[in-house]
Order: sequence, then structure tokens, then C-alpha cells
Amino acid sequence: MSSLTLRLPGAEGVLEPYTAGRAPIVPTVKGAPRSRTAYAAAHVVADPLAANAPGKPARLDWEATLAFRHHLWDLGLGVADAMDTAQRGMGLDWPATAELIRRSGAEAAGRDAALVCGVGTDQLGPGHASLESVITAYAEQLEVVEGAGATPVLMASRALAAAAQGPDDYAKVYGRLLSQVSGPVILHWLGTAFDPALAGYWGYDDPAEAIEPVAALIAEHAGAVDGIKVSLLDASLEVRLRNLLPEGVRMYTGDDFNYPQLILGDADGYSHALLGVFAAIAPAAAEALAALDAGDTDRYTALLEPTVPLARHLFAEPTYYYKTGITFLAWLNGHQSGFTMVGGLHSARDLPHLAAAFRLADAAGVLTDPETAVARMRALLDVAGVER
Repeated sequence: MSSLTLRLPGAEGVLEPYTAGRAPIVPTVKGAPRSRTAYAAAHVVADPLAANAPGKPARLDWEATLAFRHHLWDLGLGVADAMDTAQRGMGLDWPATAELIRRSGAEAAGRDAALVCGVGTDQLGPGHASLESVITAYAEQLEVVEGAGATPVLMASRALAAAAQGPDDYAKVYGRLLSQVSGPVILHWLGTAFDPALAGYWGYDDPAEAIEPVAALIAEHAGAVDGIKVSLLDASLEVRLRNLLPEGVRMYTGDDFNYPQLILGDADGYSHALLGVFAAIAPAAAEALAALDAGDTDRYTALLEPTVPLARHLFAEPTYYYKTGITFLAWLNGHQSGFTMVGGLHSARDLPHLAAAFRLADAAGVLTDPETAVARMRALLDVAGVER
């Protein structure tokens, strides 16, 4: 039996032999892509020796967490930090988030690297917030991100979704914030697949009804908006909004299902990228963007299309647990010593799901060291009580 062969659980819970073997994609890129702006949303690495149980303050392995950001920068990708991929609202509390932003900002400044960081309202905690308290919370986090030298991403706010009575309240909050930023920011539209608490965002139950009002808001404050990240998992809605954006305002796709076609674009334009899946497929993403720079769309497609089944699996319902798969692949690829997450979130996906992610990552060429990945997968199987 090959050293790369192991028995993995299938969909019906039956163990089946699987041999890892696709040659990993070896990045050759030098520098950031020229034709698209691309950010990979990075996860955080939990300290395995700390109390990172559900409800406990987050404790991070700072060395591994920051090393992963350098890994992404080394591939020419920008880093999107302190976003939902980093477990905002799902284990990463505001004190740990603020420290992450400061540390990542210092690392980015040290190498003149691209960094955007999430600005939210999660320090408010659960309960009934007012519009004024939402604005104050956003402003507090905005000050931390701007102080770290990063571009702010105004994340969708659970507190705002709960407090707003309609579209005018969203316009009031965002209008106030965009009038006080020190430089252009990125807006963030996160769909309910990622966070059910954001239902009715922008004041409309149907996201399609919010497209034109959001475009109008951006047009009114175009000088303060670098772009908008849209994570609705609906390519048609993203394209519709993209075509309404003022000149100079970017569309950043956050669609982890349809990113190859959205980034490639059409006759009317294209999307840039701010994607959680890019952290999991970083070598393929970097090489594909370099191919796009060179005008080689065939190679671009050949590199990215095999990653789509993996992305759709990682982001399968319940989509908000995709972070577990992102961390799992980082562990398989040697970017952290253990498969642990803050808030105990490593338990959010079952063994068959993780086994399928292993197969799909191998098929996509994003297991960077198959021997290490197989050894770690075997260790996980041992812990789960699966006989070899």
C-alpha cells in the first residue's frame, strides 16, 4: 500500500481507500497581481494550551497567526484580517480582535504589505442597541483600524440589523460613518447564509430590493468608498450592483461559490476579490491571478475551476461553519501545529465532511505537502477511533 493511501469515511459512513497524489501547485508568482486587487481573508490560530472553550476569552497562538499572514503576503495576496473568517462573532472577542488588528498592522507596515481589517460593533454584545450606540461602536473600532495603518472594512452589524427600523436608519448610520473616515473604506454586505442575524440588512427582506439603494448610498459618498465586498452567494445580484457602482469604486467579490467567473468578468466589467476561500487555495489563487495578468484566461480557468468543488463543500450549509474547514486545511498544510479553534469551533464539522474536504483539496492541488497532509489526516482518524 502506498504511503499516501489511507481509508477515509465516505458519504454513507463506509471506509474507502483513497490515495492522495495530485502534484501540488507550486507558486512562481513575484509580487501582487496587477489586473485585480485580491485579498485573502485569514483565520486565526488558537493557542492549544489555553482555555479556548465556548464562551471563554479568545487566546491566540500569535506566532502561527502572524506567520500565516506572511504566507499570504509572500504569495502576493493582500490580507483581509479581523473579518468573519477570523471568527468575528463566533469566538473571537473584541479585545483579542483589537490586538490582532494592531499586530497585523505592525507586520504589514514592516513589509509594506496590503492589509484591510474589519470594523464592526461586536463589543456591544447581545441586547438592544440604539442607532447612536451602533455609530459609537463602529467609530471606536474604526479608530483602532485606522491607527494600525490598515484600510477599514465596515462590516455588516448584527446590532444595526436589530436596531434599524428601515432603510433610512441604515442611510443615517452609514452616512455618519462615511462622513468621518480619514480615507476610503470598503463596505461589507454579508448575506444570511453567513450570518442569519443579518436578515433584512439595508432595510429590505429581499436583497434584490436593496441593490439600487446601496448603489445610491455609495454614489452619495463615493469619495469615501474604495469598494464594497458582497457575500450573497448570488452572482447575478453581485453583477447587477457592480454595474451600478460609480467609476473608481471597486466591487470585491465575496462569493465563495462563483468567484472564478466573477473575477474574470464580462464585457461590462469584473470583480476584485476579498475571499475566505483564497486563504485555503492561496497557491492556486496567486498563480491564477498571475495568469490573468498575462492574459492567459485558459490557464486562469484551469487553475481555479478545480478549486470550486472544494469551495462549495467548505461553504456548504450551515455556511457560517466554513471557518472550520479553512482551519482544517491550514493544519493539513503545516501552518499550525494542531487542529484547534477558539470557541471550540473545530468541532463544528463532522469527520465525513473533513474527509471530503481532504479529497477535494488534493484534487485541486492545494495540499502543499501531501505526505504531511496524509500523516495529519491519519492522526485525526486515530483520534476519532477509525481503524486503519
